[in-house]
Amino acid sequence: MSALGSTLIFLGAAVIAVPIFKRLKLGAILGYLVAGAVIGPSLLNLVNDPVTILHMAELGVVLLLFLIGIELEPEKLWRMKTAITFTGGGQLAICTLIIFAVVFAINENWSSSLVIALAVALSSTAFAIQLMNEHRILNTPPGQQGFGILLMQDLAVIPILLFVDAMAISSAAEGPPLYVGVGAVLAVLIAGKYLINPFLRIMSKYGSAEVMTASALLIVLATALGMESAGLSMGMGAFIAGVLLANSSFRHQLEMEVEPFKGLLLGLFFISIGMNLDLVLLIDMPLLIIGAALLLVTIKTLVIWGLLRLAKQSSRDAMRIGLMLSQGGEFAFVVMAHAAGNGLVETVLADQVTLIVGMSMALTAPLVILHSQFFSTANCPKVYDTARDSDEPEVIIAGFGRFGQMTGRILAANNIAFTAMDNDAEHIEFVNQFGSKIFYGDASRLDMLKIAGIEHARTLLVALDNEEQALKIAQLVRQHYPDVKLVIRAHNRFSVELYQALGVEAIVRELRGGSLEAAEMILQGIGFSQVESSSLVTLFDRHDAQMLAQAPRQSEGMDDYVAHNLHSREQLADLFRQDQENISETG
Repeated sequence: MSALGSTLIFLGAAVIAVPIFKRLKLGAILGYLVAGAVIGPSLLNLVNDPVTILHMAELGVVLLLFLIGIELEPEKLWRMKTAITFTGGGQLAICTLIIFAVVFAINENWSSSLVIALAVALSSTAFAIQLMNEHRILNTPPGQQGFGILLMQDLAVIPILLFVDAMAISSAAEGPPLYVGVGAVLAVLIAGKYLINPFLRIMSKYGSAEVMTASALLIVLATALGMESAGLSMGMGAFIAGVLLANSSFRHQLEMEVEPFKGLLLGLFFISIGMNLDLVLLIDMPLLIIGAALLLVTIKTLVIWGLLRLAKQSSRDAMRIGLMLSQGGEFAFVVMAHAAGNGLVETVLADQVTLIVGMSMALTAPLVILHSQFFSTANCPKVYDTARDSDEPEVIIAGFGRFGQMTGRILAANNIAFTAMDNDAEHIEFVNQFGSKIFYGDASRLDMLKIAGIEHARTLLVALDNEEQALKIAQLVRQHYPDVKLVIRAHNRFSVELYQALGVEAIVRELRGGSLEAAEMILQGIGFSQVESSSLVTLFDRHDAQMLAQAPRQSEGMDDYVAHNLHSREQLADLFRQDQENISETG
């Protein structure tokens, strides 16, 4: 079958299976796995080369590791150090030891048993976070403990892959020398510190949106292939590149550019895993596969429950988080495929483990739903109210030039957190020298606004020079987030009209305040008293606002608009004369 035909089958399987499984609250990952199993050799055999497709789809895992790395800001890691080290580290160590003991008792091969134990001790980050979001528990204290466990597991992925690589090299006695790998890591660190940010600044200044997308993919794939050439894993290179960019001003833009490719390729990866599942094993030994999956879920649930109880969480919360993290993870597929390819684990055993992990994923969501229903009483609510992360800023400033900076400085002076974004790389570099938190991004894109936190924001200041982009932002926010208050910088009177048509009330005419202040100073400079000059300026300000409110719409014709302005000027002159007479009489 042609590549185009295979692509059509993959897309068709995904768009049919994933919505069904998400509707059943079983998760997209399980939908991909089942779709792959149906179209693969075990059932319909619509695509007959799953191994080749699996190698290509591993790029999805590479991009996932890059995004994991880019989220690991040092501040976040330090803030969650207890949950990561104690709860997360304890879960990984205890689960690995218990599973190793069980597997070794059956397998009697310590190296393959250890690889299997490390692989299945990891949970599915995507699967578990989706469940915690659906049950509105992610931002609660027990949810954050669960997130700390997942974060520890994400950090452990690279050492586990390195460990598997090291065991494969020692057993095969081939591959590049160790110093080549060390040199590759140092090269990536140096490039990340001194080359990547300048490169991205040049691309943002002289390139286009497509060039920024290509730049993001180039960084990920170049580091991944460099590591692979040095005898290490592609995922390690992508992970290191992500960590190095975690504090970069471009991190959110890169995250946004890579995310769609990651989603598609990761979906393809899960489909290809499903295609490689040996369903004959399930038919031949259903009790072993299902029993092992239940045992895995039970072990991980009890270990996590015990650790969360030690962390002062309630028994109900600890059990819920334990169930949500009880499945084997997607990295078990990666590790087992890697181990089988290097001869560390027999192919049949690797297939059995992969099938067990898939079954554990299938069991997790129903068990969580049953637990929630069982505890859904008046005194024991099954879900939490939505909780907001206290570190999420409530104010977003789109456009951080001189106009936006004034608001930012006032907020910072009063210890009010805000998120600022701008699409001028040189401007961002300059502002960063003074400690302001600002990142590169186009605020006129809805996905970029979401990354900036628009879903949690209360107010958005649109302070862009580009009025076309500013109008697009106003339209997007009014359509998708009507509860967010918009404060918008307007360049002229026509702009005010456009924003008012959208229902925006907080409109700031950028030159109005300074112009009125300058006019008052000029009047005083030519002999008017402070009272006279202030009165004239106030009168003009009041009349101008009334004139703007009564002005014909631009769409009604420019002739009417000009005629209205001329008539208003005559009225203003009369008001000036009347005001002068009033001031003279009172003086």
